[in-house]
Formats: sequence, C-alpha cells, structure tokens
Amino acid sequence: MIRLDRVEKRYAGSADPAVEELTLDIPTGEVLVLVGPSGCGKSTTLRLINRMIEPTGGRIYFGGEDVTDVNPDALRRRIGYVIQQIGLFPHRTIAENVATVPKLLGWPKAKIGPRVDELLDMVGLDPSEFAKRYPKELSGGQAQRVGVARALGADPEVLLMDEPFGAIDPITRDRLQNEFLRLQADLRKTIVFVTHDVDEAIKMGDRIAILGDRSRLAQLDTPERILALPANDFVSDFIGSGSTLKGLHFERVRNVELADFPVASVSTPRDQALASLSASDETWRLVLDEETRPVRWVNEAHLARTDEPWTSLGAPVVSKVEPQATLHDASRRCCPPTREALWSWTARAVTREWWQPRPSPVRSRRYAPTPSATTRNSRPRRRWPPIWPLGRPGCESGDRRDRDRGSGRSGGVRFSAFARSRRWSTSRS
Repeated sequence: MIRLDRVEKRYAGSADPAVEELTLDIPTGEVLVLVGPSGCGKSTTLRLINRMIEPTGGRIYFGGEDVTDVNPDALRRRIGYVIQQIGLFPHRTIAENVATVPKLLGWPKAKIGPRVDELLDMVGLDPSEFAKRYPKELSGGQAQRVGVARALGADPEVLLMDEPFGAIDPITRDRLQNEFLRLQADLRKTIVFVTHDVDEAIKMGDRIAILGDRSRLAQLDTPERILALPANDFVSDFIGSGSTLKGLHFERVRNVELADFPVASVSTPRDQALASLSASDETWRLVLDEETRPVRWVNEAHLARTDEPWTSLGAPVVSKVEPQATLHDASRRCCPPTREALWSWTARAVTREWWQPRPSPVRSRRYAPTPSATTRNSRPRRRWPPIWPLGRPGCESGDRRDRDRGSGRSGGVRFSAFARSRRWSTSRS
C-alpha cells in the first residue's frame, strides 16, 4: 500500500539529515509502529508520508502510484491524521469537527450527517449527547475519540497516528487502545503509528520498525521476533529486560479458553438463580447485566434474602477486562499491588533513597548554615515521597514512631501533623 524508497529529509544549515535514505514497505491493512528514542525522526518520517514536510530525496508510493510530486492537499485528503494534541477546532461543535474532511471533499449534507453519527457511535460517543458539544466540554479521553472519528471522516485508506494516546492517563490509555484494536479488526485500515513506548508498540503493531539516529532502520519485524531475536545491542537495550512479561501482549483475552462458570442475568428470577447455584459445585455466581457485562458476585446467602432485590446484593466486580485486552493488561488489572507491598516500597523510599544523614555539628561561624537552609536541629526538611499509603497494617494512628532499626541509623520517621502538610521530619532515639 505504502512504499518509501530511499526517502531523505535534510534541513538547511544542518550537517546531518533528519531522515537518511529510509526505505519501508507497508502492506494494505497492516499496523506498522515506528518506535525509537526521542529525536530519532519518527514524527518527521510520519509527516513525510503525507508531505506535511517535503522530502529532499527519494520517492513515495501509494498503491503503486508515485505521489512525490502530486498536489499535497489532494494527497492529505486521502489520509487520516491523528496527533497527540488532538487539534480539534475550539469554535466548532463535535459534529462540525468530525465533518471537516467530508465538507472539504464536497459531500452533500444528506450524506455528512449520517456519517458523523456513524463515526461518533463507532468510537463510543452517543451522537445525541455529544454532537452539539464543543471541545472544551469534553474530557481528554473523549476528545481523543473525536480526533480518531475526524481522521476516519472521509473513510481514508491510510491512517497516520502520531503518539495519539501519549497525553492521557494510563487507565484511559488502555481503554482507548483496546477500542482502537476493536475498530481496526473491523475496518482493516493501513496504519502508521508513532510511539516511544515499547509496550504500546508491542500491543498495537502487526510489525515494529525500530529507528535509530536519523531514522536509520535498526530492525523491522514482528513483535514476537524482535523480542526473541533482537538484531543488535541497540535493539536489545531499547526493548529492555522482561521480554517474557512483554510476551503477554501477544495473546488477547478473547482468544483464551475460559473455564465454564455459573452466571445469571439480572433478569433471572431469584428462585431460578438459587436453584441453579445449589445444583452446581461453585459457591458463587457471577451476575451479568443486560449487555452480558459482569456486575456482581452473589452466593446462596445473598440469593436467600428477600428483603432486597438480589441483584443489588453481594460484592461488586472490581476488575473488568475487555475482550480486546491483552493478557498483560489483564494481569495488571486483576493483580494490583497489595497494601503491604505499597507500604514496603514506600518505607524503602524513605529509609534508603530519601534519607539524608544528620550533618556534623558546625564548628566555624564562617560555614554556619543560614536559618532558611535548615530546620530545627540543623536537619534539612524533605518532602514526602510521591506516593504514600493512608496508614499501614498495624499502624493506624497518625502519631506513631517507626524506627529504622535494621539500617544502623539512630533516627527514624515520625508520623505527626507534618503528614497532613505532606512533610516529614526526623528525631533522635
């Protein structure tokens, strides 16, 4: 579908090219992820494909057609483009943003309206609720969905995505990645995806192109082969350790054979749900809503109660994994860090990394510290670590003293009113 033949970009006044004779072949329907260190030329390569940046050498082909010298505006209307900053027009409604390219192509209004509704519904936004909103009325995840819908407005054959999920929180990022993979399974677009995150590249890409300095191709292969057989030390260092854990990205939850477990719909009568649970070997039953999504866990005691609707009893489902999610996502969601592990990490951060030993007594007025540089007892005041649990097992009071007896130091962390002001101090034994 796309071929870059010895494409090069050299800026005036620069001794070295930003992109040096890059050759890539991207088949139809493939997701190719460009990944590499910051400044290696990933985004520049992406902009060369739709000629937002004009190449200084080489040729660009679309479907066998040389598009290096065609009208760049006409070329860009054949290509969807999603950027990290999203770039929605703030003075236009969501519907008008999504309809941007169809209007430029001269589509009739009778065709644009249904297309906008279709795209908003496709990305999980209700058209009746979001079509007339403005970008400032959206969350970050919702705005990113609109950006994807706008890129698909004219049903382009090619989609360019420049770190589309890099500016949102991890939970929303996982959700949007899974939503994107679901859409790609239906649409089968040819996609060039730029990221600096190796885990995201492994999850999203059919193939990965690891770029070095000046966009020189270090390795182009499937995620499985890159993890198993890195081409050189640069690739090995870039993907890092933990290749076995990264391999969990290759398997989707929908492809895993799940054990048969008793379930009941919220519309199931209480007596029927109780009878089926009593006849099974399990002590718990999973309750599903009208869309077969898990909502609660109930047992016989819950089903035997008649004072409340049985669908409101039991324990709510805490972790949910979508079919498009990988086993890596599932392991992170279903096995979060425990409270004890969080406390252990935080204690190590305080006693080892954040600890500042008590300075020696100052014996010369010349080198005496200023009051602004020290706190009481000449001990420097430090900020709390970035993450701190609300209490810890066995120490629920906010004014307990916990000694670091194993380190050989005499001082320890004192939990006091400073905790409320995100400060900590030390005291002698």
